[in-house]
Amino acid sequence: MIRFLQPWWLLALIPVLLMAGAYVWRQFRRRQHAMKFTNVDLLRTLAPRGLGWRRHAAAGAFLLSLFTLGTAMARPSVDREQPLERATVMLAIDVSLSMEADDVQPNRIEAAQEAARSFVEELPPTYNLGLVSFAKAANVLVSPTKDRSAVIAGINSLTLQEATATGEAVFTALDAIRTVPADGAEGAPPARIVLLSDGYRTSGRSVEDASAAAAAANVPVSTIAFGTDNGVVDIRGQLQRVPVDRLSLQKMADATKGYFYQAASVGELKKVYEDMGSSIGHRVEPREVTQWYAGVALLLGLAAAGMSLLWTSRLP
Repeated sequence: MIRFLQPWWLLALIPVLLMAGAYVWRQFRRRQHAMKFTNVDLLRTLAPRGLGWRRHAAAGAFLLSLFTLGTAMARPSVDREQPLERATVMLAIDVSLSMEADDVQPNRIEAAQEAARSFVEELPPTYNLGLVSFAKAANVLVSPTKDRSAVIAGINSLTLQEATATGEAVFTALDAIRTVPADGAEGAPPARIVLLSDGYRTSGRSVEDASAAAAAANVPVSTIAFGTDNGVVDIRGQLQRVPVDRLSLQKMADATKGYFYQAASVGELKKVYEDMGSSIGHRVEPREVTQWYAGVALLLGLAAAGMSLLWTSRLP
């Protein structure tokens, strides 16, 4: 879509439109005036026979040339997506014991690892990617980097522990984002946190505090509620139900302007990651096309001059 960087310059089109109107009015008046003459020779002098529509072609091209030049003064541009070299994605994966539930085959943690590896492979190589694991506490396994092999190794090394510190995962990811080098740019890098969890917070700071911190840092947190409500795990010889806390995860996504997803299979989880990968880390930049407008105006001006010389032996 064409938009103008300095639209007030479109006011320059007003005199062009007035000139076009004057030309039409003049032709209309000329025709009325010509009808008063009975001298055929004089009429042929005023309107040479055989020119027909060509009498107006040069003038039309000339007016179009002026119109295009006036439009070019407003600096027309088209929007295009530009990948952000400092764009950072922090992947936070729940490694609480509930991730051992086998309601997702082969179990939740292995399915999460498989889908996470696919996400890493799909993410554009220009993005920084980091990895946080969280259970009773949250730990940065891989700081933001473009080295995908390090992230894959971190995903493969995930081990399960007790408790679920969902809020701490967000705080830890925010700290990791702040370590991304400025590389001459101003401000924090554009970033997102992708948090996968299957259970209720049982440790660390609250989900509400974490959401407020992410919102203040302008870092959307997209959350994935992974698993089903029928999951059970054996903890110290006792079977315990481990349903998914969808409500808290959705509230976090809403509070930070992220997205909330539900996934109950490895296939669904992969689809979530594909959707995320296509929307993270792009900005829309205007690409100015003024030179194209100026070029068209030049061609129209030359066409007007050529037609006028060819048919009337004079410039318009």
